[in-house]
Parts: sequence; structure tokens; C-alpha cells
Amino acid sequence: MRPVIPYVTAALLFGIGVYGVLRRRNAVLVLMAVELMLNAVNLVLVTADTTVRAALPHSGQVFALFVIVLAAAEIGVGLAIVLQLYRLRASVTVDDVPLGERAPAVPDEVRQGRPAGVPDEVRP
Repeated sequence: MRPVIPYVTAALLFGIGVYGVLRRRNAVLVLMAVELMLNAVNLVLVTADTTVRAALPHSGQVFALFVIVLAAAEIGVGLAIVLQLYRLRASVTVDDVPLGERAPAVPDEVRQGRPAGVPDEVRP
């Protein structure tokens, strides 16, 4: 078997994933791009397992299962962080994430979609 097609497909998937991580601003899309990269690695592991005769049988498939478990844990923790970030900031853009010390809190009016500075009596 010639493993050129799976390796090229895995390289394309990994390249799309890297592009998604570097260019996307939405945290959910960044998580999806990381999943693409992990699936490309799985494709390489399974292809290498079927083409290369290693000392341990089915070692690539076992490593692929570990990567799948790691990806499931990563997406669970990542989505929990994204949901908490959305509750606090009302946005999931990666550029708005504070990386330093404690950032100022977003006012309740902005979080609930109301314009800031307008009293409640004026609103209909």
C-alpha cells in the first residue's frame, strides 16, 4: 500500500488547523481547529501503523485512541472555559481575553445587551 494519500490528507488537515488557530478570533472556532489538528495526527498514527511493521503490533492505533481520549477531555474543559468566559464578558473573542492581572468587570448593562449610561426609567 502506498501511504501518500493519507499523509497528504493529514498534512492538509493539519495545515487548515494551524491556519484556524492562528487566524480565528472566536474561541469555539479555535477549539475546532485544534480538533482538526488532533484528527490529522490520528490519521498519521493509523497510517503509519498499517504501513510500518513495528515491534509492537497495533501501537499506532493504541496511540490514536489515547489522542481521542485527550481530545475529548480537552474539548470538555475548553467548552467549560468558553462558557464561563461568555458569562463574564458577553463575548468569546480571543482578543478580548485578559491575560494579565485582574481586568475590570463588564457592567451589567453591557452583559445584558442594554446600552450603558441610560437609566431604566427612560427605557420602554
